[in-house]
Amino acid sequence: MRSPIACLAAVGALLAPLAWSSPSRADASAWTFVGAGAIGWKQGESDLVFDGALSCDVGVGTTPDAPVIVGGLMRATPILDSGIDLALLARVATRGFQAGQLGLALDAGGYRRFWGAGSTGVAGALTLGAPLGISLSLQGSYGTDKAMAFAAIAGIDLLRLTVYRQSLLPVWPNPFPAQQRGQDVASR
Repeated sequence: MRSPIACLAAVGALLAPLAWSSPSRADASAWTFVGAGAIGWKQGESDLVFDGALSCDVGVGTTPDAPVIVGGLMRATPILDSGIDLALLARVATRGFQAGQLGLALDAGGYRRFWGAGSTGVAGALTLGAPLGISLSLQGSYGTDKAMAFAAIAGIDLLRLTVYRQSLLPVWPNPFPAQQRGQDVASR
């Protein structure tokens, strides 16, 4: 019969390499956008209605150091005086968009409308990102029951303003940037 101490020592020796790790860099991109704007929408045979709308996005993506960032996000679009549309979207963004400089992001996916007659369909957006996380998003959707909507939403991405910001660094340093330090993001 083997000694329990010898068995524990053997297991410990086998598992010891798992306790060691080398330095790594695996930062992910993220988005937290809030904005407001105007939306035109209709459903069924009704006339086109113009309302105010809010938009809230939360999402994650690949490393912010890549020239193109791919990820996913969830969008909630409350239509004032009506209800809320929820969307699950894939996003492709440029490094300039993610770094809080000038860039574009393209979103595409599906949405669900839970209010009124309800609707399920496709949704998409083209977002222009400006310095300091300022964004202008042109959004659209088309779904069942002849539902359609298009919106222009302006707002700010709080993570692109703070963690991912690479603009105005000489006057407003970013102490903990998500991008690799010592490299000019715009020149890559």
